[in-house]
Amino acid sequence: MPVLEVKELGLQLYGDSWRAMQELTDKRTPSTPDQLWLLQHPAVFTLGQAGKPEHILNPGEIPIVNSDRGGQVTYHGPGQLIAYTMIDLRRARLGVRGLVTQLESAVIGLLAKYAIQANASKDAPGVYIDGAKVASLGLRVRKGCSYHGLSLNIDMDLEPFTRINPCGYPGLAVTQLTELGVKSDLPSLGRELAQQLAAGLGYTLSFTDPDADKLDE
Repeated sequence: MPVLEVKELGLQLYGDSWRAMQELTDKRTPSTPDQLWLLQHPAVFTLGQAGKPEHILNPGEIPIVNSDRGGQVTYHGPGQLIAYTMIDLRRARLGVRGLVTQLESAVIGLLAKYAIQANASKDAPGVYIDGAKVASLGLRVRKGCSYHGLSLNIDMDLEPFTRINPCGYPGLAVTQLTELGVKSDLPSLGRELAQQLAAGLGYTLSFTDPDADKLDE
C-alpha cells in the first residue's frame, strides 16, 4: 500500500506554501512519496485561474493573491484547516475529477462522524451543509502531479467572506464547524481528515515529526 506523508505545518504565509508546493512538484521523481500538508494561513484572499476581480467587493486591509489553482475567489484565515495534496496522479491512476471527488468525500465522511449531513455539488466543487459552504476546493496539476487542495472552515472569523462573492457566487452562505456544535480542535480534525482521505485513496499514513517540518525542505 502506498504511503501518504503528512506534514503538520502550523501557520504559514500563503505565498511561502505556494512556492514550496511548486518546488516540490518540479523536483519530484516517480519515486517521490505523495504528501499531505495540514496548515493554516494568515488572512488572505486568493483568486484562482478562473477568478474575476469584480468578485472581490471590499477587501479592506486583507491582501489579495493571484494564484495558479483552479476556481474563483476565496478567503483563508486562522481557524481554517488547509489540506494541500501533492499527489502523483499518474501513479495513483487518478484523474482530477476523481481527486476532487475523494477530497469532497473525505470531508463528508469526517462530518458524518459528528452526525453532520453534508453534500457535494456537481455544479460547484466543495462541500455544503443545508446550502451553506463549509469546504472549498482548488487544484493545479503540473507534470501529472497535483498541488493545492481544500480548505475547511472550523473556528474562524467568517466576516471576510462577506467582502467577496465566495467562489464567484453572490450571496453564497458560508458556515463552519463550531457553528454546528463540533468541539474538536483543528489539529485533531486535520488528522481525522487525513485518515478519511487515506482510506478513500488507499494510502497508509506516515506522520512526520512536526519539529522537522519546514517548507524549504
